[in-house]
Amino acid sequence: MIILGVDPGSHATGYGVISTGPVVRLLGGGVIRAGKNASLPERLLTIHSELVAVIDEFNPMAMAVEDLFNAKNARSSLILGHARGVILLAGSSAGLPVSEYAPREVKKALTGNGAATKEQVRFMVMRLLTLKKSPPLDMSDALAVALTHAGRSQFSGLA
Repeated sequence: MIILGVDPGSHATGYGVISTGPVVRLLGGGVIRAGKNASLPERLLTIHSELVAVIDEFNPMAMAVEDLFNAKNARSSLILGHARGVILLAGSSAGLPVSEYAPREVKKALTGNGAATKEQVRFMVMRLLTLKKSPPLDMSDALAVALTHAGRSQFSGLA
């Protein structure tokens, strides 16, 4: 099963694609940078169009997206909600089943600690995927979401 994991952000959206099976392996990943000086509609268009291109390239069977967290202020939460909206639209428009995971759930699934740091999550992503180079934090967060989905799917008989 090919799973696309996404870590939403209005300026930097991480994505990671894994393949499950006898061995879980990395197929690709990166960070969509929407431009800090671009308007919100321009950033949303960039996120959506680049994510659609990722879906077209890797043809995943499922998408897993990190759910909202409590941002520092209401405006940040609202803008992040817009970014998540275009991400969910990209997956749904492609006919993918989309699952959402809370940040604490992802951290706990990978490290055993729901309050783990981003660096601890990245360390576990690197171990689980046997990566030699450290991926950017946004990409490792997205891979963590994909790995969480793979683990949940395995136990529910979907993988």
